Amino acid sequence: MLDELNVRDYALIRSATLTFAPGCTVLTGETGAGKTALIGAIKLLIGERGDVTAVADGASELRVEARFIEEGATGSTSGNNGGSDGNIASAPPTDREHIVTRRLSRDGRSRCMLDDSMVTVGVLAQEIGPLVELYGQHDHQSLLAASKQLAYLDRYGKTSTSLIAYQDAFRAQTAAAARLRELDEAAHTSKQTLDNARFTCREIEAVNPLPDEYETLEARLPILRNGESLATASYGALKLLRDEGGALEKLAEAQRALAHEGGVDPRLDGLALELESLNIAAEDSAASLRDYHASVDFDPQALEAAHDRLGQLESLRKRFGSRMHDVFAVWEDAKQQLSLTDSREEAHSAAQAAQTQAEQELSTAAAALSEQRSTATTALTDALSASLQDLAMEGAHLSWSVRPLKRDAWTLQGSEQYELLYQPAQTSTPRPLAKIASGGELSRVMLALKSLDALTEGKPTPPTPPTPPTPSLPRGEQPAMGASLRDEHAATLVFDEIDAGIGGAAALAVAERIRALAEHHQVIIVTHLAQLAAVAERQYVVEKRVKDGTAETSIHSVEGEQRVTELARMLAGSTDDTALTHARKLLGF
Repeated sequence: MLDELNVRDYALIRSATLTFAPGCTVLTGETGAGKTALIGAIKLLIGERGDVTAVADGASELRVEARFIEEGATGSTSGNNGGSDGNIASAPPTDREHIVTRRLSRDGRSRCMLDDSMVTVGVLAQEIGPLVELYGQHDHQSLLAASKQLAYLDRYGKTSTSLIAYQDAFRAQTAAAARLRELDEAAHTSKQTLDNARFTCREIEAVNPLPDEYETLEARLPILRNGESLATASYGALKLLRDEGGALEKLAEAQRALAHEGGVDPRLDGLALELESLNIAAEDSAASLRDYHASVDFDPQALEAAHDRLGQLESLRKRFGSRMHDVFAVWEDAKQQLSLTDSREEAHSAAQAAQTQAEQELSTAAAALSEQRSTATTALTDALSASLQDLAMEGAHLSWSVRPLKRDAWTLQGSEQYELLYQPAQTSTPRPLAKIASGGELSRVMLALKSLDALTEGKPTPPTPPTPPTPSLPRGEQPAMGASLRDEHAATLVFDEIDAGIGGAAALAVAERIRALAEHHQVIIVTHLAQLAAVAERQYVVEKRVKDGTAETSIHSVEGEQRVTELARMLAGSTDDTALTHARKLLGF
């Protein structure tokens, strides 16, 4: 719940601190006093976009800070507990406190803090957003959208499992249909394209180039062209090493000459070792020359064959790419086109079977979702219609228009179109809620929706029975709304101008519904109606004062006689005895 709110330099609010009741807190005041600015401050804390025009005149930035208490949050403790395994054990549920700060400067820069850590606006929306639900005029208007109405129906009917199954089937069928279209398009590839692919494969396969073949030939040709001279040179060098009186024989003689004086002078011994190494190296070189000479042969036919082969490869490069790499890429692409075409019938048959199966599974999932929604439509409209009677909308009734969609019009949301219909009276013709409901009626429909526990915590309860407008016990003697009556994980519900377009008995009925909501949730209301203000545990009055030509909003809580006076002002615009008596009656004083 929202425990405390501090606002600085927001619109006309220079500085204000509010603490909120666990049940219902109400904000009252004249139009334009600045009540909505407080709602805007809460929106900033839950990660909504800020508007730099909200920064107060003369201030460089606005600052909003709040303490939220997440009731009954599950914690965990970790540690060795005297052991060495460091197990993590669940801790008992406990209240978790969050301190949230949002600053918005005039230059548009936004800074967010959550529990002493800098975070993004997105983190605020993720972590703090779920703790607060806002219902303003815009939210009531959202009921006019058929998609929003369907979302409420699915939430009430708990169709999430069926809806997810349908959506999975819808995506699978979409993918199967796309694959089938892809194969159909391939089947209609132009004859010219296929002929080109066949021609490319035929021409390249006639040459049948091998990887790196071109580069190998380029390196081999110089050897083939100069084979005779290379063979002569290698043979001559070999004779100079091997023949009688050649280099190898001379080196051996030199080595033997030094060997007779070995061990006398270390310097000479070193030279003897060098000669030995030279002799070994010369022997290796002679062996290599012999092998090379044997491998080199002047073969005019081999030279001609290499020239011809290189010419074939050069021809492919000129026709299909500047590099052999490009030739191989063109070849592979052509083979893939022919492969796809050649296996088209088999692939098409498999894709057709997959698409048919996916369509059948989608139809089954659509029927299951439709059946569950059909049950939910009756249950939800009955519950809502009963609830509307308690909100001074006697005779009003809601129902659903369900229209099957053509197969090609199905969406991720289902195979049918749902629209909420409204009858102001039993004799009226049901018409779309979007076309005939007033703002006040929309507000009460929204309140009725929120009052259904199945839409909030998933705990269905019958609609709240009618309650007499005047409490039977004085305000101070009414039963306290203890923790046992509250939902541990309930969100804070904020209603901005929920009283639009209502008054009299309707206002009293809405007030009693708000009182019932406050038994399970923290509720914050901005209202002009005394009937709504009277059910709150805490009331703040928002006033705009002008001093020296400067407007400023002040906020203060009212209790006791001050609250009686404020309610009298709200009832009659004055504080005469009649208004004061009526105010006391509302408060149960």
